[in-house]
Amino acid sequence: MTNRFTTRSRLMTGAAVGAGLLLALAGPTYAQTTQDEDATQVDEIVVTGIRASIANSIAAKARNTSIVEVITAEDIGKLPDVSIAESLARLPGLTVQRLDGRGQLISIRGLGPDFTTALLNGREQVTTGDNRGVEFDQYPSELLGGVTVYKTPDSALVGQGLAGTVDLQTIRPLAYGRRTIAGNVRYEMNDIGALNAGTTDTGTRYSLSYIDQFADDTIGVAIGYAHITSPYQSERFNAWGYPNATPTSLVIGGTKPYVMSSELERDGFAGTLEWRPNDRFSSTIDAFYSEFQNTQILRGIEFPLAWGGSSGTCGTPQVQTATCRPGPVLTTTTTEDGFVTAGSFSNVKGVVRNDVNTRDSTITSLGWNTKFQASDDWGFALDLNYSKVERSDIILETYSGTGRDVTGTLDTLGFTIDNDGVPTFSSRLNYADPNLIRLTSPQGWGGDVIPGGQDGYFNTPTVNDELKAIRVSGRRELHQSPFSSIDFGFNYSERDKEFVNDQFFLGVPGGATVAVPTAFLLAPTNLGYLGISSVISYDALGLVNSGFYNVVRNPNADVLAGNWAVNETVSTSYIKANIDHNLFGIPLTGNVGVQAVMTDQSSSGFSASGNGASRVSVAVEGGAKYLEILPSSNFILEVGENQFLRFALARTLARPRMDDMRASRNFGYDLSKRTSTDINNSPWGGGGGNPELKPYIADVFDVSYEKYFANRRGYVSVAAFYKHLESFVYTRNQLFDFTGYPIGTSPEPALRTGLVSAPDNGSGGWVQGVEFALSVPFEIISPMLEGFGGQFSVSQTDSEIQPDPTQAPTALPGLSETVANVTVYYEANGFQARVSNRYRSDFLGEVAGFGNGRTLRSVAAENIIDAQIGYEFQSGPLENLSVLAQVNNLTDEPFKTFENGDERRTIDFQRYGRTFLFGVSFKY
Repeated sequence: MTNRFTTRSRLMTGAAVGAGLLLALAGPTYAQTTQDEDATQVDEIVVTGIRASIANSIAAKARNTSIVEVITAEDIGKLPDVSIAESLARLPGLTVQRLDGRGQLISIRGLGPDFTTALLNGREQVTTGDNRGVEFDQYPSELLGGVTVYKTPDSALVGQGLAGTVDLQTIRPLAYGRRTIAGNVRYEMNDIGALNAGTTDTGTRYSLSYIDQFADDTIGVAIGYAHITSPYQSERFNAWGYPNATPTSLVIGGTKPYVMSSELERDGFAGTLEWRPNDRFSSTIDAFYSEFQNTQILRGIEFPLAWGGSSGTCGTPQVQTATCRPGPVLTTTTTEDGFVTAGSFSNVKGVVRNDVNTRDSTITSLGWNTKFQASDDWGFALDLNYSKVERSDIILETYSGTGRDVTGTLDTLGFTIDNDGVPTFSSRLNYADPNLIRLTSPQGWGGDVIPGGQDGYFNTPTVNDELKAIRVSGRRELHQSPFSSIDFGFNYSERDKEFVNDQFFLGVPGGATVAVPTAFLLAPTNLGYLGISSVISYDALGLVNSGFYNVVRNPNADVLAGNWAVNETVSTSYIKANIDHNLFGIPLTGNVGVQAVMTDQSSSGFSASGNGASRVSVAVEGGAKYLEILPSSNFILEVGENQFLRFALARTLARPRMDDMRASRNFGYDLSKRTSTDINNSPWGGGGGNPELKPYIADVFDVSYEKYFANRRGYVSVAAFYKHLESFVYTRNQLFDFTGYPIGTSPEPALRTGLVSAPDNGSGGWVQGVEFALSVPFEIISPMLEGFGGQFSVSQTDSEIQPDPTQAPTALPGLSETVANVTVYYEANGFQARVSNRYRSDFLGEVAGFGNGRTLRSVAAENIIDAQIGYEFQSGPLENLSVLAQVNNLTDEPFKTFENGDERRTIDFQRYGRTFLFGVSFKY
């Protein structure tokens, strides 16, 4: 077991203790008020609407002892945006990365989703992704009362993240205090249209909530249901990369453009049952369940160009014969500043793609909390937590073209690249002609498994993630002390996550090239945005399910080594002293405390080598135990009326990615090096995960000044932070013991050790930034502006990460140096209107790469503008009925990635169109 109670953590723990001693010696005068122990609760919504939501959020931010950002619902079932992630992205210092046009992954203060944890009602949750990052579209915004984002932790916050912690909160019916039935219905459409045959560009969403209290307000019930059927479309271009056309110029290596039509369906249920028979006892049961189905239809064409290459036996010069398919040839080029912007490729063999991606997942989350106030000074609580995810995916590729491998008609493609880095093509072939374009393997890919080449690929991974936790805690009230109370507790959790990597080759029986069966043939798909009039379309998943293809399991080692299971048991003990004091006449609140986090982690999987019948494998496992001491302190000085100066100092951690912790790996054994004793010339090698990985560790300092005005309906704040990253996970070559690994019938080698490429803990670096936020009702400027208001925030963040001291510093994934948000709103006499803009500069984002694997790419800056207008009837028979019109992505902002810092070298360019919503809400 490793005990990483380092010198720095000892110093920080000592500082927390020293602060307590300073308070004790500072003076005998104590504040007359006590800090609200449920400061983060945002359930009670007395007044509704935009301005009430802002006021409630500001009040919750002001009274919290940590530096936080808060969102509260405008009304039951009405968070400010249609998704949680988009609401979070409007908060100071937070950004969202769009995936397929939808905001899903959150970065806090420049640190990506791997460094952020999500809680539901204060309880840690499992995740539907392969790792720890939460995909927030799994949680219906209609079922939430609010969200609190902790930028600084305290020791009682179990499951805290290194970047921050997002706590999603449902309604507490007894705190809400009245009976309510609320619902809404919205119609949704996308103006880019249904881009694929058999898809739609319209959808619906609706929700219903019921809140009530019984038995003299000792029993409370809140029940909610939310449904969404949401279409989303995209025109997307993807480039393979940009090799040299000449020693001084670059040209496009290949393209893979699609149009995508998708439909997301989700049914979410949430329920809370509270029992509070008296002031000393309460018990609460929370339940959440979500079914999520996402289907994506992608149709397009893949053009191997400069990197296309030849196939078969070819002479010189290369010409097409029965045994040769010549490689593409670039001619007639226009070059600007070392980049080919126009030209023509001959000998192009296109691969028409009809692909399908699906995801089915369910989330179950249960929690039971019981509180007992034993006396005026002693209180205790017990909390049980269970959450589980079951996920299954289909990632299907199917191919068609003019012939198998070396056979079939070749094309000549002209191209012109625009200012966005997207080409427009001119073609000589009709790729929508079912007599010309047939089911086959145009490039002969995968010929080592399917003779003549694979005709498609079928990837069906599954994920199971389960978490169980129990927490016991207590509070001791103190008197005549600078500390108002002491909180203490213990949390035990066990998490198991498993990834099953099933992959299959698809082959047309007999290696034939056949026409698409008419039963599955669909209307052609238009690729006019790329100059290709249309391509052949068919029901690819229907073909697979009908048994048309031969389905052959991928026998290669990397697929078997892609299976893994990770287990974590975490024991967290904590103590926190809550401060309520006058420090030399200045009111001081906050807390000091420490967590002791004991982790026991393990992983199992396979080490595999070879392909097909020659594949060999070994079952492997590994793990580690370690203890981390995490001190924290938060201090709030009330330096003037409604003016607060906050300081926070803490040590935080983020556990490694779960796929980085896998025991599975690929390995190789080179018999020709059997006698070598040089580790750099060892017969052994490989790559994979590292089940002994330790967490990322950071020491953080925050300072913030906040001034509240207009009866706390407005505020201005300036904040600065510095995070010293003590360790950072990176990939490097490291020694590995291959004892027991198979060598066949060959003699024992001189070495049983070798170098493997695997994640490891390296040196860290730093992240620092400043934030400014302003929320102001414009009526304080002039009474004529009654009802108008605005919110503005901007953050500037910088970092330097150098895990390997022999290499140059690397970019921090998810960090945009500049992030800004502005919202202008109007609300009066039932009318509501709002326009919002969020901006983030370039950043390094995580996207799907080859084989749907994780790839980091530079993402271009973007501005997203949303707007809405509505009216609520305030009297008469339609009282409490409201209507709403909303548009997201008003300017049709594209998503773009590029390589090597050169925005001309576009890798991804995706356009999603505008989404319009029209709805009706009611409350009784």
